[in-house]
Amino acid sequence: MNRIDRVEHDGIVVGISDSSVSVEIVSKSACASCHAKSVCAVGDSAVKIIEVPLSIGTLAADCKVGESVKVVLDSSLGVNAVWLAYVAPMAVLLASILVFSSVGMRDLYTGLLSIGVVALYYLVLSFFRKRLDRIFTFSIEPINK
Repeated sequence: MNRIDRVEHDGIVVGISDSSVSVEIVSKSACASCHAKSVCAVGDSAVKIIEVPLSIGTLAADCKVGESVKVVLDSSLGVNAVWLAYVAPMAVLLASILVFSSVGMRDLYTGLLSIGVVALYYLVLSFFRKRLDRIFTFSIEPINK
């Protein structure tokens, strides 16, 4: 698979359980590699823990705590996640605004009900969390140094 077809983050294994491997990654903003980042307050970074399920494809059985690894996600799954998290709710919001406005509802109620419909969308999406966790899985690769 090409590097373009996947998203990779370097990380360190911080824990191993019976069902998953915990990998700590540092998520940096796009300007984190800028030479002026030490004097700029815009750039930021955050430490995140990624749970990688133990399976045949993760190579997680060979990991040890403290080992440097790459956490990999297929880019097509990333695109699907963006659609579910951002594009679909925006479409739901716009559609509900158009529907509520076309029936003559006042602007305040249209806005509040449209936000409620989007909240309902995210609530329904949360009911499918376990199914989505099985679809959007990361894998682990050793870092070749």
